[in-house]
Amino acid sequence: MSDDTQQRIDTLVKSSQILLFMKGTASFPQCGFSGRAIQILKACGVDPKTIVTVNVLEDDAIRQGIKEYSHWPTIPQLYIKGEFIGGSDIMMEMYESGELQQVITAA
Repeated sequence: MSDDTQQRIDTLVKSSQILLFMKGTASFPQCGFSGRAIQILKACGVDPKTIVTVNVLEDDAIRQGIKEYSHWPTIPQLYIKGEFIGGSDIMMEMYESGELQQVITAA
């Protein structure tokens, strides 16, 4: 994994309030987990147009690099204010407990 890719990921993560590394786009998710992540964010009251997404299918370096960056093996990956939140399962658990809405509101 190149330092350049890690730097690109770090810049993306730190420059967005809500950032989702996913397969596909917010309007056209290309995997069920990515689609569920978008639905959870919508359910939290987030306007899908405000979600910054990175389509990992378009950039293999990012696709591999994000797993190393976060030490998390799967995609999607949600970051809020530069902090790694988790994948769709963790997002669902946090949504059901009300925690995700609080994190988003604080962003």
